[in-house]
Amino acid sequence: MNITITPEEIEQFRAEFTAYPEALKALDEISDCEGDLEDAAIALAIQVGQEPSTNDRWIDGLAKRWRHVICQAELKELLEDGLTADTLTTFAAQTSLPLKLATPVAIFVIKTGVDRFCQPLTEKIQ
Repeated sequence: MNITITPEEIEQFRAEFTAYPEALKALDEISDCEGDLEDAAIALAIQVGQEPSTNDRWIDGLAKRWRHVICQAELKELLEDGLTADTLTTFAAQTSLPLKLATPVAIFVIKTGVDRFCQPLTEKIQ
C-alpha cells in the first residue's frame, strides 16, 4: 500500500511539531518526496544510519517490526486520537526509533488505520 500525504496534511503536522526540529526535517523529506511516505522513510532511514532495502513496502515492514509496541493499549489509544507532538514523542520513545524516522512511521500507522494495522496482532492474541 503506497501512502501519500498531501501538502495540506504536511502543513498541519508542521504546525503541530514546531518544537521538534527532527520531526520538521522528516516533514521536509516527505515534502521533497512529493508526499510519498515510502520514499521519504527510506531516505530518512539512510540519514539515521540504517541500511534499508529499496523494496516496495519497506515502511510497512518497519512498522510491523514495532507492531507489538504500537498496538499496546496506551500507544494505540494515543494514535487513534491523531498524531500530536506528545503522541509522536511517546511513539519515538516506546519504539526506540529516532524522531526523524518515527515521524513517517507514525503517520503511516495512522493513515493505514490503527485498528486495521493492529488487527493481525489482535487476532493472534484471541
